[in-house]
Parts: sequence; structure tokens; C-alpha cells
Amino acid sequence: MEISRLIEGRASSNVISSTVDAPVREAIALLASKRIGAVPIMEGGRIVGIFSERDVIYRLADEGDACLERPIGEVMTAPAITVERSATVLDALALMTKRRIRHLPVVDGETMCGFISIGDLVKARLDEIQHEAEAMREYIRTA
Repeated sequence: MEISRLIEGRASSNVISSTVDAPVREAIALLASKRIGAVPIMEGGRIVGIFSERDVIYRLADEGDACLERPIGEVMTAPAITVERSATVLDALALMTKRRIRHLPVVDGETMCGFISIGDLVKARLDEIQHEAEAMREYIRTA
């Protein structure tokens, strides 16, 4: 299954994001209030990085609470690792495993058109496997 099929029906305007100049404290509040693990960071209409729970932990460990007033652009993970909408779920899972990340912006060229998590991909893969198993059972039953 392609990522494009996974994100169809999701409006890219509904993707929660932040900007490079927002303070880290604000981004942490956003993560907590939306109960999400990461947000894409935008500048001039394009994705320039990702800010995640891990960024918070690493910065707090290194700098203490002084990092909370810094702009996200100084502490985010950049450049953002992205996946094209034409990639398959398995390609995206492989990329996440290789790079040890849990969130991927989905792009169409330079434009972000979605944001997926490892949970989205695992669910899609499990649904696919369940569908294949059902098809095999039906085939065996009617053979």
C-alpha cells in the first residue's frame, strides 16, 4: 500500500505544526495539549525540521530548563527526514527503523501533504495482513 492511500481523506491543513521562532515551552505545551509526540516545523511554507519528545529530553538533559525559552529552530531535529507520498508503507517502516524515528512528514516534491507516525504504519500493515489472511481463508474454503 502506498502512503498516499494511507493519508487520503486527511487534509494537510489539519496537520498540527509549529514555526522555527516559536519558543520550546510553547511547542511542549502543544505536544501535551494535542497528546502527540512530534510536530513538523515550518518556515516559509516548507518543512525545515521536526520537534519531538526526544528533542525535549535531550535538551533538558544538556541545558536544563534554560532551553525552554529558546526558539524551536535552535533545538529541532533538522533537516527533516521525509517520505514521498508514492512510497509504500513497508518503505516508510524501513526508513523509520533505519533512522530510529517515529514520525515522518509526507511530501509531494517540496510540499508537505501529510504527517504519519509509526503507529499509523503498523496499523495499516496489520490491516493489510488481516485482509490477506481473510482472502486466503476464503480461497481455501471455496477450493
